Amino acid sequence: MIFIFYIFLFLSIFFAFFGNIGMLRFPDVYTRLQASSKCATTSLLSLFIGLMIFKGFSSISVRILVIGIFFLLTSPVASHAIGRSAYEGGILPWRRVRKKEDISEDR
Repeated sequence: MIFIFYIFLFLSIFFAFFGNIGMLRFPDVYTRLQASSKCATTSLLSLFIGLMIFKGFSSISVRILVIGIFFLLTSPVASHAIGRSAYEGGILPWRRVRKKEDISEDR
């Protein structure tokens, strides 16, 4: 049981690490929002699954399951609200600007 818990714990750390890299690397608020919301959801859920396996079937596991379901329902709504408010606030999605030298090299 403890081995399976450690697998899910390291999987959670893996998702959190790459979510943080996405927050630093991506150019605009929308792609950063996508990286943070997806990685936070997968990281937290893998941690919750590991905890449920570690604790076995108990009242704590049921509470963890309820919290996980609540997080699955509220995380996309919160991300959508943040993205929509950014769009309505006038923040445009990032577009790659090509220089004239780049265009002439493609031809």
